[in-house]
Amino acid sequence: MTHVAPLGGTAVQDHVALAEIELCGELIIAASAARERLSLESIDEVLRVAEERAGATAGSRREG
Repeated sequence: MTHVAPLGGTAVQDHVALAEIELCGELIIAASAARERLSLESIDEVLRVAEERAGATAGSRREG
């Protein structure tokens, strides 16, 4: 007996994995457009690290 997934909207989405894939894509695009290796600062800019840190800091201030 073979079990087959039913047709329809039963797909599970991993939102964290999808976000990581999107960030990797943005990093690949930036790297391919660059003439030289990306600096750590450039990588942080592409990955929006400063924005994430600012959001985390603001969140911790609200909780405290």
